[in-house]
Amino acid sequence: MNDAVEVRPITEPELEDWHRALKTGFLQPPTLPADQLDARRRQFVPGRLLGAFDGSRCVATFRSFDQELTTVGGATVPADAISNVTVTATHRRRGLLTRMMSQDLAAAKERGDVVATLIAAEYPIYGRFGFGPATTLTEWTVEVGRTGLDPRWSAPEDGGRIDLLDAEDVRKLGPELHERVRRGTPGAISRSELWWQLRTGAVRFESDWKEPFHAAYRSAEGEVEGLVAYEVDDTWHGKQPDETATVKWLLGATPAAERALWHYLCSIDWITRVKSGWRSPDDLLPHYLPDPRAARITTQADWLWVRILDVVRALETRTYDVPGSLVLEVVDRQGLAGGRFRLDASPEGASCVPTADVPELTLDIAELASVWLGDQSVARLHALGRVQEARVGAARKADALLRTSGRPWCPDIF
Repeated sequence: MNDAVEVRPITEPELEDWHRALKTGFLQPPTLPADQLDARRRQFVPGRLLGAFDGSRCVATFRSFDQELTTVGGATVPADAISNVTVTATHRRRGLLTRMMSQDLAAAKERGDVVATLIAAEYPIYGRFGFGPATTLTEWTVEVGRTGLDPRWSAPEDGGRIDLLDAEDVRKLGPELHERVRRGTPGAISRSELWWQLRTGAVRFESDWKEPFHAAYRSAEGEVEGLVAYEVDDTWHGKQPDETATVKWLLGATPAAERALWHYLCSIDWITRVKSGWRSPDDLLPHYLPDPRAARITTQADWLWVRILDVVRALETRTYDVPGSLVLEVVDRQGLAGGRFRLDASPEGASCVPTADVPELTLDIAELASVWLGDQSVARLHALGRVQEARVGAARKADALLRTSGRPWCPDIF
């Protein structure tokens, strides 16, 4: 029965059937209006959209695209970004995802991608393919009345200013600011021109797209150092406003820019709460408020998952704050990137080479992905039985090399 289902790249004329399967898999109305289908053709890249076909019907979907991922220290690596993964309910448990994933990862390895990335809708699915959760997200809800901020606030205290922007302004100013921010943010990913068009309404994939408000922070010198996009609901109780501002995305190149934008959001008349959107777990948001308890965590969960395809390039590309060496046995059941490697690292650079030396640590390729950007602790994984020590203290030694002063953060979903 499995052999009767063909897995292959789709052709552009098959895009409508592919999208019907995609929408069905996500339990959404399956038919796309013609204008939305035309907009989604912008994502078609020959060979990067896979489908599983039972006869003429598409019953599973898979899309990948080129991406850059920022590593520790600010360098970037080419990534195979995976999205739009579905299997129709009638064809579950037949190995279709395994076939599509295997085909895509092999192609990514052949292209020279260092990692593959995805945002996992469900936790248990992707570990078996060598993916590990590499960043965490936190969402806060800020009760404005409890923040302790001066209700008369009208402008930043540092001589900067807040300006509202139109969508066209955001498309002009946003890409450059995002590049500045992501180069200093391990876990951040590239944003294409299409990303900016979709978030500002120039291209619309959905009929219910809602135009957000946009605001910029300009420093006292007039430089744009922060941008925020936010939506506001329309909730009143009797004659009393009880409205929530929901941040779609917020970028600050400096703490001053972030502080000013959060204070601005908390100062808008009628807004009684602010939802932060996807932030790093060590984001400074609560501490920009006189009363940090006004910011209550409402979500904390795994976010960006990474699959390492080239151990040598992954470990050599990132930076290390302290000198040290480590011999790792990396287990990869898919046979894409496993082996035994010696890492010699220092603040001046790193070398990672295959070796026959006795390994100090043994870990799965998925666990290596979890510690690569510094978010997870090797010692913690060892305590959980997911990393094996051949020499006492090796896990703590690995933490000294791999952990970072700030946690990685991926601001985006894809």
